[in-house]
Amino acid sequence: MELRHLKYFNAVASTLSFSRAAELLHIAQPPLSRQIRQLEELVGAELIDRASRPIALTMAGKFFYEQTVQVLSRLDQIEEGTRRIAKGQQHWFNIGFVPSALYGLLPELIKRFRAELPDIEIGFSEIMTMEQVEALKSGRIDVGFGRLPINDPDIVCETIIEEPLMAVFPLGHHLLKKARVGLAQLAEEKFILYPARPRPSYADQVLEIFASRGMKPTIVKEANEMQTAIGLVAAGVGVALVPRSVQGLHRADVVYRPLANKGVFSPVIMNFRASDRSALLEKLRATAAHIVQQNIPHDSE
Repeated sequence: MELRHLKYFNAVASTLSFSRAAELLHIAQPPLSRQIRQLEELVGAELIDRASRPIALTMAGKFFYEQTVQVLSRLDQIEEGTRRIAKGQQHWFNIGFVPSALYGLLPELIKRFRAELPDIEIGFSEIMTMEQVEALKSGRIDVGFGRLPINDPDIVCETIIEEPLMAVFPLGHHLLKKARVGLAQLAEEKFILYPARPRPSYADQVLEIFASRGMKPTIVKEANEMQTAIGLVAAGVGVALVPRSVQGLHRADVVYRPLANKGVFSPVIMNFRASDRSALLEKLRATAAHIVQQNIPHDSE
């Protein structure tokens, strides 16, 4: 499969017309049709329903189109960024992160980093912790923020903060009568775990917290996204454990409670290549250290 296949298919899929797509691409219609046929042979699926009037995308075609739009958009960004860097107009710095990191230190860190280096173009990629290894090694990201330690000699893991965990309950839950709740009490409740995949992840961290105390929560549902998990809590499906900074969501349909147990934390870890000696990385690390020193927002229970 070549890039032209994606561009040709994207033109046909967006216009739902071979003739219009050929005009946009400045090629004749017959070779365009042949290229699309060749693409279908390569992927092993019919992408366009040619019997429909006008033509329509098959289910496989709709999925393929959604993916190619993202790929082509990303290629455009890479091309534009490369031109700017080549002209010396901007530097590029890409940050990977797990979703839960966005409710704590990371937004403030990015804000200050951008303010101090306005000529730097910063990219953002939502990447689970273990997927950050390949992304760092391939150069797709320059730094990653996760919650699990990475055991790889080529990756340095710096713990930025140890963030306390809190229980989250639906309104009216009987444990809300207490100012603090214990893990033993949570283990007896219907429990919602996230993320369901990929693993290992924050979910395994939570399970280990219980297991290290000889407990095993009754898991009734696994959610892929933290927001989904909290939504399920609000619906009364169960309870969950979340990093304290998640309270920043300010949802009116759930209530948070600190834990009675001591030392229940989830770290926020900065991951970067061991060989990276760039000034941008050093600046980011220094900015992160300064924020932590100012107690934003890592004070422990």
